[in-house]
Amino acid sequence: MAQGPGQARAGRSGRTVGQVLAVLVLAVVVAWFLSVAAVRHGFFDLNVYYGALTFWVHDGGEIYDFLKPGTQYGFTYPPFAALVMLPMAYLSWHAAIVVSVTASVVVSALVIWWLLDPVARRSGWTRWFTLAVALCLAAAFEPMRETVNFGQVNMLLLFLVAVDLLRLLPAGSRWAGVGIGLATAIKLTPGIFLVHLLVTRQWRAALTATGTAAGTTLVAAALFPNASREFWTSALWNTGRVGELAFVSNQSLRGVVARLSPDHPSTLGWAALVLVTLAVWAWRIRAAAAAGDHATGFALTGVVMCLVSPVTWVHHLVWLLPGLILLVDNGMAAPARSPRRRLLLVAAAVGYLLLISRIVWAWEGESGGLDGFLGSNTY
Repeated sequence: MAQGPGQARAGRSGRTVGQVLAVLVLAVVVAWFLSVAAVRHGFFDLNVYYGALTFWVHDGGEIYDFLKPGTQYGFTYPPFAALVMLPMAYLSWHAAIVVSVTASVVVSALVIWWLLDPVARRSGWTRWFTLAVALCLAAAFEPMRETVNFGQVNMLLLFLVAVDLLRLLPAGSRWAGVGIGLATAIKLTPGIFLVHLLVTRQWRAALTATGTAAGTTLVAAALFPNASREFWTSALWNTGRVGELAFVSNQSLRGVVARLSPDHPSTLGWAALVLVTLAVWAWRIRAAAAAGDHATGFALTGVVMCLVSPVTWVHHLVWLLPGLILLVDNGMAAPARSPRRRLLLVAAAVGYLLLISRIVWAWEGESGGLDGFLGSNTY
């Protein structure tokens, strides 16, 4: 028997109430999980930025001479990043925290929405409910919670790249490449997305990204010549300011090799792994570009950046979020009850559960033996 208009409205209303209750329950569960699992870092990295900028602007020191008291950590980003962060020097510490957290949450919501909205439309999911569930799950994701608790810039950089590869490039915008150029000028590692544009023969976007990165770097050099000279001739090459390569938080290929022999890590072995990884990556992103699949290229390049970078701390693994979401996307697009759907959805679930578990930290003090090698390199 067909439902009348009143029954249909009642059904939709009941469904909405059920979804609101489900989101509230999930939010409470995630909040409990965070209270147990999340480590409070006291916005350590933000404190480094804030201290360096204060030292530079108000105390008359050089920004790259600053080290956070009692640590070896200083400002490690290019001078253009200092220019972008300069307003922080005129904020109170608590205001800087509010800006950092708010910015990370807003851009995370936007990127997740851009990736998930097509899945929700195709699968018939309620769109607000899909986003709400995804944001709760993202809050539990260890790289995301570490990014927020450290006060890191990871999600802001990911957002800049996503603007290019998920919005501007598919639309054929002449501005495509600006986001990648800005991200590269702020922190050098997103420069792999510029290589991505070259490998996939997105010539105009590659030229725009190169021009943006070079132009902003030159602007910073003109405004801050001493800081620029210090960064490009000295600070950039001082790897001791970054941290120990063998530390368990370094989940790059370089970290894996370093944990095999912390005193004498094999540079040749690392280089061989990087070359193989880049070869597979280039093959896959060219195939994705030929199919017009910019989202897959975005996800693959984010994964490869984490692998080939000499240092990939756990909080840098937010670049894996697009890959996890696309596993769900491709799984839902596969035929119902097919082996492909099961495989992709199980892979997404296992990957997510591992990346909220803090499992690598069980081997923080010792990564020797087979169990230590596998455990400390789980991510």
